[in-house]
Amino acid sequence: MSATAPAAELGISAPMLDFLAYLELERGLSRNTLEAYRSDLLQFGRFLERRDVGVLEARHADLASFISELAGGPGPSGPREPAAAATLGRKVACLRSFYRHLRSEGAIEHDPAAELHGPRKTQRLPRVLSREEVSLLLHQPRGTSPLALRDRALLEMMYACGLRVSELIGLALSDIDAEEAMLRARGKGSKERLVPVGRRAMDALNVYLARGRPALVGARVEGKLFVNNRGTGLTRQGVYKIVQGHARSAGLQRRMSPHTLRHSFATHLLAGGCDLRSLQEMLGHADLATTQVYTHLSAERLKDAYFSAHPRATR
Repeated sequence: MSATAPAAELGISAPMLDFLAYLELERGLSRNTLEAYRSDLLQFGRFLERRDVGVLEARHADLASFISELAGGPGPSGPREPAAAATLGRKVACLRSFYRHLRSEGAIEHDPAAELHGPRKTQRLPRVLSREEVSLLLHQPRGTSPLALRDRALLEMMYACGLRVSELIGLALSDIDAEEAMLRARGKGSKERLVPVGRRAMDALNVYLARGRPALVGARVEGKLFVNNRGTGLTRQGVYKIVQGHARSAGLQRRMSPHTLRHSFATHLLAGGCDLRSLQEMLGHADLATTQVYTHLSAERLKDAYFSAHPRATR
């Protein structure tokens, strides 16, 4: 059904219908997007009818009450099941776009949706390993084969330095300063940073460089630090397979990825007293706010430890 169908057929007000026609004919939005806008506007129109308020007369308080009702606030027949945050965000975006259009067309003098905001999205905390789980994982590559030496060095380096997969596979031999125990990582936007390398990771790397990598590379000229069994640089998919394979061997059944080691690196450093600014620099975050998620994660782990251990701390 076209967005330009008669208003009476859709049970939607004329200003809303004009807006949908604008989206369809001038903006060229897809049918699915138009249907989503139509559904949101129709729901809003019915809400205004219950309040005996016209679309052009609606104030900010009316729009805020509409969103509040959808979020689980009191409705005409009592509290309703709250809509998902993504759904509420879409409806807010629809109303903001609708009233911005009315304002640009001169249909209204003031935009009641200008300060309308949806609910904040709940930030999903990253999955991290405990120190015991990290230790179990790092002990999985067993033996002295070239691949075992490589995997041991790879896992140790990812946890010791908090590297992204792209940074790990981008490491060149020249990026390692063995004497200073530092490496140069190239992060997002090709920004370079120096990251310290812990003793155990450096030991594992030196063994790999002495006995593992030469056997894998052979006579080939290869500048990448970590290579596959053909002697060429590892790919992102190759690293995922290595990490997940050893995670299964360690009995870590919960889904994890190479990034889990980066999250674990950050969380364990923060729990050990590392300051946020230093952690930000080591992780290569442009914004400190990105690093602050680990403070929330540390707080959650503290609460879990407290409530599981304190005899009078029932939740």
